[in-house]
Amino acid sequence: MNPTVSHNPSQSRFEIHLGSERVGLMDYAQSNGEISLTHTEVDPAHQGKNLAAILLRESLATIRQDSMGKVVPICSYTVKYMEKHPETQDLLLNPIEEAIAACRWPGAGNS
Repeated sequence: MNPTVSHNPSQSRFEIHLGSERVGLMDYAQSNGEISLTHTEVDPAHQGKNLAAILLRESLATIRQDSMGKVVPICSYTVKYMEKHPETQDLLLNPIEEAIAACRWPGAGNS
């Protein structure tokens, strides 16, 4: 079963589904031309299937396509994803180094 990502603007989040089951989400907040990516999660029963990466890739593509604003990554997973995928960094409001410095996951910036 292929995962699908959808935008749920009424809940300010992107969701990833396997069939009809929502298995993950990424919350955001928007204001003044910025979109803060605040939280990413995948159901523990579905972890290890690359779903968070698919969710981020497709969400960032929608943010780009729909001109939703400059990205402010707050979620540590999002910071790590964008650090490892420089092709997404043009979406950032500030340089990735600032997001890394503000992020507190173990090993931040040591990839």
